Amino acid sequence: MSTLFYTHPSSLEHDTGPGHPERIDRIRAVEDGLSGPEFDALIRREAPRGSVWDIKRVHDDAYIQSVFAAVPETGYERLDPDTVLSPGSGEAALYAVGGVCAAVDAVVAGEADNAFCALRPPGHHAERDRAMGFCLFNNIAIAAFHALQLDGIERVAVVDFDVHHGNGTQHAFWDHENLFYASIHQSPCFPGTGTERERGKFNNIANAPLPPGSTGDDMRDAFGFIRPALRTFAPDLVLVSAGFDAHTDDPLANLDFHEGDFAWITNELVILAETYAHGRLVSVLEGGYDLGALARSSAAHVAALMSA
Repeated sequence: MSTLFYTHPSSLEHDTGPGHPERIDRIRAVEDGLSGPEFDALIRREAPRGSVWDIKRVHDDAYIQSVFAAVPETGYERLDPDTVLSPGSGEAALYAVGGVCAAVDAVVAGEADNAFCALRPPGHHAERDRAMGFCLFNNIAIAAFHALQLDGIERVAVVDFDVHHGNGTQHAFWDHENLFYASIHQSPCFPGTGTERERGKFNNIANAPLPPGSTGDDMRDAFGFIRPALRTFAPDLVLVSAGFDAHTDDPLANLDFHEGDFAWITNELVILAETYAHGRLVSVLEGGYDLGALARSSAAHVAALMSA
């Protein structure tokens, strides 16, 4: 299969400060993981700059303006205890939004079978009017609403295997019958949302929380729980919030996944996309904070996208 890989240098200008886990070196780790000869066929593209109009599909105008107004000329500015701005953060956020939307456009247009976007800052915790959990704007939710404007796309599903529940994506999708959100995540854990009882206005939310210590076998069982709902929804496009912080080496949570587990779920998502969405799948980097585990896991993920 043909796979696109979107990055942009601005992701290296979003500086979160010394000791912050969501750091510049995460992008370098992903790029290192995808540097071997087995990735020569990967189609590498620079992300275009997104627009405020794109962001308004999900976020309040006043909130958007407040984020850009808070970007400092020097040093750092905190939007909350976890979410930090530096002088390059505003541009990085725009290119992150633009890259994910461009990947959707390219895959829907048939330029490639699927895509992986390694851009910062991440997005799935960002609420309509609030930054949260390292996230400024909800890149994947914005891309989902963007996709609904394209010919042939009537239903979009997001599958999120980040160790932390994507509260922002869930809330953005809650009242929309043409959007589906499914999450496999650790519970209890930040941000405290994502119970099985949270199902959305149109039964369009499926959460499969896992207790600390859960393994890849438990992840497979969890995907078995959400798979029937995804099949019933029958998406025209599959989006993936690809967080690799459920890896056993990750410092921010306590699941026991390995690279092979990420390859397995990627294969399952490719099969889902092939069955219902003409193979159309776009994956977006979320978490993953041990650099070695991130490099190996993103490589396993992309290899599965390329070879499934």
